[in-house]
Amino acid sequence: LTLEIIGGGTKRGLGHIVEAQETLSSSELTGIVSYNPAEMVISARSGTPLSTISAALEENRQMLAFEPPDYRGVLGATGEPTVGGLFATNLSGPRRFQAGAARDHLLGVRFVNGHGEVVKSGGRVMKNVTGLDLVKLMAGSFGTLGFMTELTFKVLPKPETSATVILSGLDDEDASWAMAHALSTSVEVSGAAYLPDSCKWRFLDNRLPDGAATALRLEGLAFSVAERVER
Repeated sequence: LTLEIIGGGTKRGLGHIVEAQETLSSSELTGIVSYNPAEMVISARSGTPLSTISAALEENRQMLAFEPPDYRGVLGATGEPTVGGLFATNLSGPRRFQAGAARDHLLGVRFVNGHGEVVKSGGRVMKNVTGLDLVKLMAGSFGTLGFMTELTFKVLPKPETSATVILSGLDDEDASWAMAHALSTSVEVSGAAYLPDSCKWRFLDNRLPDGAATALRLEGLAFSVAERVER
């Protein structure tokens, strides 16, 4: 029996069209299993909405450092993103080059394979993996290797403050050079983006100046961010 594995179904527009006899959803597998803010590790069932995870982390000023992107607007999808779907697709946001991908934060996973066997790999710390690293293998597999039921992953403290430097009016080539140069310095840019004038209105409000915008984000302690912005 062929199965399409889904969480909230928000990323069905990615990859090849799936042709399956039945759909197996994790939507009823919800809830945070354990969360110790001091250890910065959280375990949750795969169908847990990402908004539930974010709310719990926000109470303790913690975050998913790889910035999970929400592609519902781009893909024209509805539904609610789930933590299982997040790691199954291994999608990361602008901070990936600094904090790593989603799979780099995944510590343990419990899943059911095609024979109906329950498999558990990894745990609550980074140094408990021996043999084949099934945790990293499952991340980005889009449900093709098993049906994930529970995931354990690490979180990090939120930066004290954040600032974005906007460079206005650069063309494509100059913007690319500016971002590459900024990322190669010690100011620790945590996110960079170039928005041509033609696409800016789709994403941002009118706080940006006229023309193309090149954005460079810096995060951390307030005094450090202020100094790095000046640099």
